Amino acid sequence: MKKVVLTLLAASWAYYAQAQDSTRLLPEGLKISASADVYYKFNINENVSDNKTSFTNSHNSFELGMASLKLEHSFKNVGFVADLGFGKRAEEFSYNDDNTRFAIKQLNVHYSPASWLKFTLGAYGTHVGYELVDAYLNRNYSMSYMFSYGPFFHTGVKADMSFGAHSFMVGVFNPTDLKSASFTNNKYVGAQWGFSPSSVPFKFYLNYIGGRDTFQVRNDQFDAVITYQATSKFGIGYNGTVSHYKNGESYDWWGSALYLNVDPTESFGLTLRSEYFSDKDGLKIFTDPVKYDDGGGVMAFTLSANYKVGGFTLVPEFRLDQASEELFSKGDVAKKATANFLLAAIYKF
Repeated sequence: MKKVVLTLLAASWAYYAQAQDSTRLLPEGLKISASADVYYKFNINENVSDNKTSFTNSHNSFELGMASLKLEHSFKNVGFVADLGFGKRAEEFSYNDDNTRFAIKQLNVHYSPASWLKFTLGAYGTHVGYELVDAYLNRNYSMSYMFSYGPFFHTGVKADMSFGAHSFMVGVFNPTDLKSASFTNNKYVGAQWGFSPSSVPFKFYLNYIGGRDTFQVRNDQFDAVITYQATSKFGIGYNGTVSHYKNGESYDWWGSALYLNVDPTESFGLTLRSEYFSDKDGLKIFTDPVKYDDGGGVMAFTLSANYKVGGFTLVPEFRLDQASEELFSKGDVAKKATANFLLAAIYKF
């Protein structure tokens, strides 16, 4: 009798599992993740144009950031990634596309012929810089100048290689931030060398992207990212970059930022970002040759708190930007400084 009962239970379970599989709507192994972010920001100069960086161009307004949906699937040594964004943040990220507030942040297919080698064809976030487009991946909500004026993403083919503590990437891409470039024969070349020893909580990345843009201007950017987790409660990050342009004459902008991360508890952390951005040749923000004949620079300090509960993060933030010239304004009065108070809410699963 016992054997009969066990047999019936096994048969019932097999039938149930088969029925479940027959009604499965999603492929086995498909990974789905999503995120959303919203924020409120107040500018002390009461001037929306004081914002000179990405994604937080507002004043005294509740704003929708971005809703993201990411799909990933792999089978043996092949797979794909589709990362879709909806909202103002997505629109600014994909500024060369139609302004529909919808963006394909990443769309690529990858193939790994060996454990140490992976080829990827499609679009992916840039390897250059410390910060990333998705709000939940950054500890500061507002973005740095270096992120805002560097590349956002690349479309092309790349090879990633890993050899113990060392990693390498080489790739050929469309001109920066273009998903389609049939109108030009120009291509960019990108590369990365990474060093991450298993014995020390230290990571170092040296990045490069360069080529001739759609205006036939040669651009080469070199970038370094360093992170060190000194203790479980204190970590340091650094990003330095220089972007060189040549079109008969030579022009540059460069930046340097230090990130200090303190986590007293698992649910609470603080990050102070200190950044200097040099635009002495007037390429990015000091573009008016009459007002800024010698260009200028900006020193920015951003203090952000992170309160975490599960997939939810609340980010109160204060930011102070001090320029060498009168870059900002309050009403009709030009000023060298501006400050912002910001409160962001982020959720990710």
